[in-house]
Amino acid sequence: MKQILFSGMIGLILSLLGTPALIKVLAKHGYGQYIRDDGPKAHHSKKGTPTMGGIAFILATLIAYFATKAITGESPTASGLLVLFLTAGLGLVGFLDDYIKVVKRRSLGLRAKAKLAGQSIVGLGFAVLAMQFPDDRGLNPASQSLSFVRDFKWAVGPVLFVIFAYFMIAAMSNGVNLTDGLDGLATGASVMVFGAYTFIGIWEHTQSCAYAITATANCYDIRDPLDLAVVASALMGSCFGFLWWNTSPAKIFMGDTGSLALGGALAGLAICSRTELLLALLGGLYVIITLSVIIQVGSFRMTGKRVFKMAPLQHHFELKGWTEVLIVVRFWIIQGLCVAVGLGLFYAGWVTG
Repeated sequence: MKQILFSGMIGLILSLLGTPALIKVLAKHGYGQYIRDDGPKAHHSKKGTPTMGGIAFILATLIAYFATKAITGESPTASGLLVLFLTAGLGLVGFLDDYIKVVKRRSLGLRAKAKLAGQSIVGLGFAVLAMQFPDDRGLNPASQSLSFVRDFKWAVGPVLFVIFAYFMIAAMSNGVNLTDGLDGLATGASVMVFGAYTFIGIWEHTQSCAYAITATANCYDIRDPLDLAVVASALMGSCFGFLWWNTSPAKIFMGDTGSLALGGALAGLAICSRTELLLALLGGLYVIITLSVIIQVGSFRMTGKRVFKMAPLQHHFELKGWTEVLIVVRFWIIQGLCVAVGLGLFYAGWVTG
């Protein structure tokens, strides 16, 4: 359990101290946020705020994980490394998108095909690799069975699993990206979900079938649950440190660099901990905000009318006159309730076996 404490604290300290240094570097080079003219007028004051802040917590997470392994003498695991690969890989795609927006002054960033290609290479690469590297019990980082709070009894096969995993990764990355529209909103919500996955990893480790004298109905067959908790703790600590600078009024934005990375991390943790469908509840805020965009676009195309004043949903409430801080705090409350219900169902799944 020392690993979890070390990774969380190291991630927190590195992100808390490293983010202001990154702010200075980005501000010096004029790498500021582009603001849409058709968005809420209050956002115009944010123009020029340094972006690509995801660099800070991605690096803090990576350093925290490997420093923890060096301090404790433990070896990295396939599951932990794969989640970090997915996080850093999608972060790199997001960085290229941000870089083109703010440095090359092309407002749309990466062209759609190039961005899709980058996400596909990383996402599909993770999905394929996650079915490799069996341990001494024959368990791979990912299972070919779909899961809610544990695997269902039927497998979908390698091809359908890769497709499903890629869909999950793309959906969560885009969900976090859409949520990242107000100061601290996506960062604070992510802290809660990573906290939930820290708990889930610890619980699956203590209730692992590997330690049971006889396998019981409520033990867990997960390859590396403790290391998944280490990764989740590092991410939680790093996001906490970043939130200090990202909360209103934000001194830095995470950009696509951060939002794609966080979405990938959440999907990777869900896949490797066998809680794939539970993620839709644990990350309920991302789902709600994504659905608001789907509803808005679908309604306008079918009827020519908009359901919301503006999508994503947080901007609808801005245009209704809610203050930014009020929206963020209330949305955090919604996210906290989603996490509480999700963990409740996870525990209920263990009780019932």
